[in-house]
Amino acid sequence: MTLQLMINGRIFDVTGFFEKEHLGRRIVGFDFQVTHESYHDVTVLLYENDFRVEIPSLEVDFQAVIHNYFTSFTNLYEEGAVGDFHLELIEKR
Repeated sequence: MTLQLMINGRIFDVTGFFEKEHLGRRIVGFDFQVTHESYHDVTVLLYENDFRVEIPSLEVDFQAVIHNYFTSFTNLYEEGAVGDFHLELIEKR
């Protein structure tokens, strides 16, 4: 199942979505694909590490930072390449 999620206003189509609580803070995790064309914009966004997470279909809206993050080994500098990203965001205190 694909879910639409927004990070700082940028829309991502995500899969493998989960939500849990840790020490009183919300954590959301999900997978998404990044293309060669979007790689630069996505990585610049992630380096900010200060996010507004919105999931309108689940009425979710909170401020977060990265809790866990990893990618596939795909070289996204190659035209036509697509990488798999996994991101977990934790609610800011």
